[in-house]
Amino acid sequence: MTKQSYYELAHHQIQLNPFPTTEFILDIGGGGEGVIAQLMGNQVIAIDLRRDELEETDNDALKIVMDASDLQFLDASFHMVTAFYTFMYIPIASHQKVFKEVYRVLKPGGRFLVWDGQMPTKPNTEHDIVVMTSTISMPGKTIETGYGCHWPTKALDLDHYLAMGKEHGFSPIKRNGEAGKIFIEFVK
Repeated sequence: MTKQSYYELAHHQIQLNPFPTTEFILDIGGGGEGVIAQLMGNQVIAIDLRRDELEETDNDALKIVMDASDLQFLDASFHMVTAFYTFMYIPIASHQKVFKEVYRVLKPGGRFLVWDGQMPTKPNTEHDIVVMTSTISMPGKTIETGYGCHWPTKALDLDHYLAMGKEHGFSPIKRNGEAGKIFIEFVK
């Protein structure tokens, strides 16, 4: 039997339904599976730092290589911004910049939807990589995937994201931090 080279957190079951919007949606970290674009189609403008992540996804989003901490969009350009299991890949030192940029590009009353896994700091393990597997269900489709990254230098939990939002002027209107998952809907 081979030894795993990573530490695996609990499996996530995620149910997604289309969002009630007719406008464009900016999806931060929209490469890889491109989950938000698989759900919302050509309404999505997917950005990712990595071209290969955008090229790998097969959906109808407009795909742009861009840094979420330096969004190249005008102020108040979007009514909705999403980040689906993305912040775990963004250095913690850049989370503030991303929240600030999202706030800037959102229209008044706009929403910022954040999904992520609760990421503790490294426990007593020799594994440097932590992985979360997920089953993502949406109308007409199920995606089986995993998200892996290095252990964070501080816990990335519901309180971390709520504090980021508050600091940058967002109000949380929905939140859930159960079963190792995070979902927060912020409004500007």
